[in-house]
Amino acid sequence: MKLSARNALKGKVKEVKTGAVNTEVIVELPGGDEVVSMISRESAEKLGLKPGKEVYAVIKASNVMIG
Repeated sequence: MKLSARNALKGKVKEVKTGAVNTEVIVELPGGDEVVSMISRESAEKLGLKPGKEVYAVIKASNVMIG
C-alpha cells in the first residue's frame, strides 16, 4: 500500500486503552520513543490492535508546532 504521508514510523503496539468511543494506542518505536494516537474504537477493533503487534504510525500534518 502506498501513502502520500512522508512520515511512517515502524513500531510495536505497547498499550491499547479502549474507551466507549475512542481508543488510545501507544506505539513504541525502536530506541524506546513512543507515539500516542487516538483512533475510533471501531478502527482499533478492525485492525486487531493488541500489545506486541507490529504497526506503522503514519503522520500527516500540514503544520507541526515546535515549542
